Amino acid sequence: MPKLGVNIDHVATLRQARKGIDPEPVHAALICQSVGVDAIVAHLREDRRHIKDEDLVLLRKFVSCKLNMEMSLAPEIVEIACKIKPDQVTFVPEKRQELTTEGGLDVIANARKIEAAIKKFKKNNIEVSLFIDPEKKQIDAAKKLGIKLIELHTGKYADAVNEKEENKYLKEIKDAAKYAKKLKFSVFAGHGLDYNNVSSIAKIKEIEELNIGYSIICRSVLVGLECALRQMKALIK
Repeated sequence: MPKLGVNIDHVATLRQARKGIDPEPVHAALICQSVGVDAIVAHLREDRRHIKDEDLVLLRKFVSCKLNMEMSLAPEIVEIACKIKPDQVTFVPEKRQELTTEGGLDVIANARKIEAAIKKFKKNNIEVSLFIDPEKKQIDAAKKLGIKLIELHTGKYADAVNEKEENKYLKEIKDAAKYAKKLKFSVFAGHGLDYNNVSSIAKIKEIEELNIGYSIICRSVLVGLECALRQMKALIK
């Protein structure tokens, strides 16, 4: 059974709709922990559209399971991460105009920037993961950087409009996971996974952890966060 990391960004999105103080992301994180999730994920975007710097300070203080900070390669964000000291950072591509992350990080094009950031995080004993498309060339580029973790982007699979497309993208993820495992990577996966499509990804034996956020937070509005988490854990199992 893959581990479950829960992205709490959209608890903060709801808070920012009124620029208020509720709901608090750290409260959501504590509920997640009480249900037994394996990691809390939070993305500090450069435009601070949801998670804020102070949220990460509180999360670092109260989260006892793994804290995974998603982030761009922007120097300012790298410095903040070094101060917060999450257990893991995951580099993702980031564009101001996007609603959500649109694809994997181009490791080949950004190799120098990634390598410089990795050195800083190694000094601070922070594990580094790269969020990449399920492509051999990106996996090979990640291997050259000497990291041990990658997260495969499942967005195309999640957005498939018919069964043929879904099967095509599922095979790509399976093949990439097998290839990465042969190269001794710990393989995670995420993006767009929900209660209807997660089971097929959870069955891929090479994938060790699934990172899911938006669909869980959406369901929690209707049934409560604890119930939504238990339902997702049951599907993964």
